[in-house]
Amino acid sequence: MLDSLLLGLQIVLACIGAYQLVLTFFGWYRRRNRAEHAPQKSFAVLVAAHNEEQVVGALIENLKNLDYPKELYDIFVICDNCSDQTAQIARDAGVHACERHNPQLRGKGFAIEWMLKELWKMPRQYDAVVMFDADNLVNPDYLRHMNNDLCNGSQVIQAYLDTKNPHDSWITAAYAITYWYCNRLWQLPRTNLGLANYLGGTGMCFETNLLKEIGWGATSLVEDLEFTMRCVMRGINPTFNYDAKVYDEKPLTFKASARQRLRWMQGHFDVARRYFFPLFWRGIKEGSWAKIDTAVYALNVYNLFIGSIVTVILWINAVLPNVEKFPSLYEMAPYAFGIFSVLTYAQFVVALVLEKAPLKTYKYLFAFPVYLLSWWPITFYAFFTQNNKQWSHTEHTRVIRLEDMQSKQAS
Repeated sequence: MLDSLLLGLQIVLACIGAYQLVLTFFGWYRRRNRAEHAPQKSFAVLVAAHNEEQVVGALIENLKNLDYPKELYDIFVICDNCSDQTAQIARDAGVHACERHNPQLRGKGFAIEWMLKELWKMPRQYDAVVMFDADNLVNPDYLRHMNNDLCNGSQVIQAYLDTKNPHDSWITAAYAITYWYCNRLWQLPRTNLGLANYLGGTGMCFETNLLKEIGWGATSLVEDLEFTMRCVMRGINPTFNYDAKVYDEKPLTFKASARQRLRWMQGHFDVARRYFFPLFWRGIKEGSWAKIDTAVYALNVYNLFIGSIVTVILWINAVLPNVEKFPSLYEMAPYAFGIFSVLTYAQFVVALVLEKAPLKTYKYLFAFPVYLLSWWPITFYAFFTQNNKQWSHTEHTRVIRLEDMQSKQAS
């Protein structure tokens, strides 16, 4: 019975892994850009901030200088349960500082839900809402790309996510490698195949009428994934704009990274538990590949959890003497699974090549497996603490401006 269970799990996990590996090949090319339009859409630019006095000023300065008509967008800083000078910095910069105080409902999802309700009450209404985190930076043409996509029929759009500090430490480099991989070999293949893209928590754009129709309603620890599921359930596929670049600051230390990723995994378990089966069965009934694919993406946290346990069991079983061996797909087809393992890791190298990553990034590939393996204990712990809905704040302690980052990239 146990042999059959382990073998069955290995087959299912191998099929899901092979499916994703095949999809990556559709990210090796980029289609021509869609039609461009003159600026016409108006935007409410929301910045989610909790005690972000160190970094919010640089983002506001960046946003005020976007290459888009100033009369077509306004900036709103959501000062969520702040006890520092975030709100004052926003006011001094001449943008809207919207202060919220509710220590019982903490977290970005609740802050956004509150802000949208406040936004709908205001005399000026906007065609779309875009959302950033306070530590972000944005390329000047961001709103032009969002305007084009909205005019071309998109209702929910995710920008290209990059990192502000890819070479600060081996951890920030690992994040950067992951981002380049996800943009090129997860998001772009789905764009090329007409599937639903997934939201990444920042750099997101939403048509106002859609938000008013369905509400925000995403208050889990991973509000981006939750809203992705809600959209796809309704047949609305988020799209991905490869050319609209947003830069996110990543934690420098393994400890801070582990705390952030634990929150992500706890939220992923929650969302997968609530949305996988309804979305998967609806996809089967409707013959919708986009719904099935998104359901499988939601299930990735369980794939990682179960896959790590099965792998550890097989490793231990293989080294114990005088113990009956469990069936292993690797032992049944060592060459096939050896090639599969090489190709799986080679995807990250391919992503760096396709994205023209700086040469010094490649040296971090030697430490990258440690980062990948560290997801196992984090995911394992998250499974048993997934009912913990307490939001944790990632602190940012230094200022990086767009021109500083661009000068480093040029050098």
